[in-house]
Amino acid sequence: MKAIIQTTFILSFVFCTLLNAHVSVAADDEALAIAKERKVRDTGWHASEAEVSMLLKNAQGQEATRELSIKSLEVTNDGDKALTVFNSPRDVAGTAFLSFSHIATADEQWIYLPALKRVKRISSKNKSGPFVGSEFAFEDMTSYEVEKFSYTLLGEDNVNGEDCYVLKQTPVYEFSGYSFQKVWIDKAHFRVQKIEFYDKKEALLKTLVAKEYTLYEGKFWRPLRTEVKNAQTGKATYLITQSITFDTDLTSKDFNKNSLKRAR
Repeated sequence: MKAIIQTTFILSFVFCTLLNAHVSVAADDEALAIAKERKVRDTGWHASEAEVSMLLKNAQGQEATRELSIKSLEVTNDGDKALTVFNSPRDVAGTAFLSFSHIATADEQWIYLPALKRVKRISSKNKSGPFVGSEFAFEDMTSYEVEKFSYTLLGEDNVNGEDCYVLKQTPVYEFSGYSFQKVWIDKAHFRVQKIEFYDKKEALLKTLVAKEYTLYEGKFWRPLRTEVKNAQTGKATYLITQSITFDTDLTSKDFNKNSLKRAR
């Protein structure tokens, strides 16, 4: 009888383990499908140019504002290219940042600092560093690519009045400053409504919230306001889009590291 009980217990344990594994795989597959749909919904925009205000706020509430121009180019079968130029204030004017995102290999990034009068390549090991004093990291300044993460479906929630899927996405690329991210993607249009970033100790580092989504060209949604609040320092960064134009005549020639010094 004791042997029968032990055998039954073992079979039950194995069955439950297999069942849980099956449920987990199914949830991961669904999460990956949601991530792919997020990417598909934002494909085909070709190129865009935007004028953006960046508001920096420290823990004491003191504020500083910067004005930026951002050019973006969609690249078929690879990550996108982006050129960000700071127009004001005077202490950062002329600073230019070029980013080539890649699906299968490490991203490439360069920054031109007028005070040093030279172009500096951002090392992959330093991509977790702050982007020009903001609460964004250099690794945040690349295009979203499905292959850069593994995914788990955590559940559902309501954020910004939108019913959302909640995904855990874990970076699979080297030298990320995050252990994982929790991402809220709305069911209606597969737009990112909120992201929580967790540091290497799995403590909440910062939270991004996207607001005031606006539809362009009848199919491309963009948030006019993006807020990032650091849970560990009390600092915050706000990006406010002043204008954005799609399907411009930008080409890959407009995204050249050798022209960063002349980018204005």
